[in-house]
Amino acid sequence: MTRRIGLLLPPGFQVLDLMAATVFELANSLCGDAPYAPPYELEMLSEDGGQVMSSSGIAVLTDPVARYDYDTLLVAAQTRPARPAPRGLVQILRQAGGECRRVAAICTGAFLLAEAGLLDGKRATTHWAQARDLQRAYPRVRVEEDHIFINEGRIWTSAGMTACVDLCLALVESDHGPALARRIARQLVVHHRRSGGQSQFGALLELEPKSDRIQQALSYAKLHLRQPLSVDELAGAARLSTRQFSRSFRVETGQSPARAIEVLRVEAARAMIEGGNQAIDVVARETGFADPERMRRAFLRAYGQPPQAIKRAAREQALASV
Repeated sequence: MTRRIGLLLPPGFQVLDLMAATVFELANSLCGDAPYAPPYELEMLSEDGGQVMSSSGIAVLTDPVARYDYDTLLVAAQTRPARPAPRGLVQILRQAGGECRRVAAICTGAFLLAEAGLLDGKRATTHWAQARDLQRAYPRVRVEEDHIFINEGRIWTSAGMTACVDLCLALVESDHGPALARRIARQLVVHHRRSGGQSQFGALLELEPKSDRIQQALSYAKLHLRQPLSVDELAGAARLSTRQFSRSFRVETGQSPARAIEVLRVEAARAMIEGGNQAIDVVARETGFADPERMRRAFLRAYGQPPQAIKRAAREQALASV
């Protein structure tokens, strides 16, 4: 059975998202000797058809959306999501949401899905730099900024840039199993797709403050995660009063000191879990959590899954890459 994939390009789309087409192209190529139709048929689409200009100035020839019964409608990202969203594209997505088997958004394509109401009450992700804007604009969406991709039944969303490859490999894996997805990944010269819950590398960058003093406090914290790290101690590292430090920290990072330290500890713990074979209790101790249970609760808040699940996913991914 051939699955029809529509790649919907909004004006000013990111040309990097055309990598999605390569994943499906390779799926067809690697199944070329099979005695049946190719797995996928890909169409470049836009609201009105014709040439659509990317944000980099490269134009792509598209067909107008004339039907909505695609197996999968995949929405590309815009460097700067249009406000308000184009009404024609939103209407297309509303109709496709009821007829397509799957609707997926790359990066800021999630803004169009949200405007169409397809993300209401659902978990979703986007590029880390746009996640808070998405949450503010669409409070009914449960935005989780630190995921590579999220699958909520018929609706898929991904982080930005190269995460489009992870998303499309996951779609192929869902359709045809992990063996074909691994072969495609090898052809692309990338590791087998990152798990959906894996951290976006940019999430911690949101903690980068503007002033040297708050930066000093964060640098101190990163070097002393095993310690309790009270607000008084961090204020001392910044050479500020506790009250002034707490106020300045929240203004510059958007988080309380306690929340920021938890983020740093969770990120450090995840790196240890994904990069080594340390026991969970050792990881908890080395990253400053009082015990494994507190680390488990912090992981659930940050990633929606416990450390053991992330450790298992990392082990399975390592075995799949061999």
